[in-house]
Amino acid sequence: MIRILLADDENLIRDAVASLLALEDDLDVVAQAASGPEAVAAALKHEPDVAVLDLQMPGLDGVEVAQRLAHDLPSCGVVIVTSHGRPGYLKRALEAGARGFLPKTVSSRVLADVVRQVRAGGRYVDPELAAEAIAAGASPLTAREADVLELAADGAPVEEIATRAHLAPGTVRNYLSSAAAKLGAANRHEAAHVARRHGWI
Repeated sequence: MIRILLADDENLIRDAVASLLALEDDLDVVAQAASGPEAVAAALKHEPDVAVLDLQMPGLDGVEVAQRLAHDLPSCGVVIVTSHGRPGYLKRALEAGARGFLPKTVSSRVLADVVRQVRAGGRYVDPELAAEAIAAGASPLTAREADVLELAADGAPVEEIATRAHLAPGTVRNYLSSAAAKLGAANRHEAAHVARRHGWI
């Protein structure tokens, strides 16, 4: 029996997936969570074989949960499901140790097969998402540029970004200017939009 943790902040979706997986003879949903921190706690308590995580959850996103589990519970395989199949998210998920990455549009049969594959030590990346990631290429931004651009994405002023990033305002302006130039954007707001569209922030 493959023991599964399901984490999704949308209760209706989580309950539906749990019900569908319960129809499989060899799958057992042993825990559910509605946020990233809940998912980590549930995984450490129940020690599932596979964690099926929504990419975007409150507290910690699916990638951050995958990183924690890779460190604290390496025996647990991670599958990330998302309605935001952007190339940068796929790369981040794989780097964090996720062994499966697929859109929420897949059937329950495909999800069940991916869970089995990951439990057996394999990997599965949705072919369409993989093709998009290859076509988009790697992010041109440095890690620091991406961090600063992400802080700027909600319209925060330079001084606030500087405080939150522990940088001088001039350094923040330099990072934002460099990021905009690399992305061919007219300003930081457009740069943040381009980076977010590709999943680079």
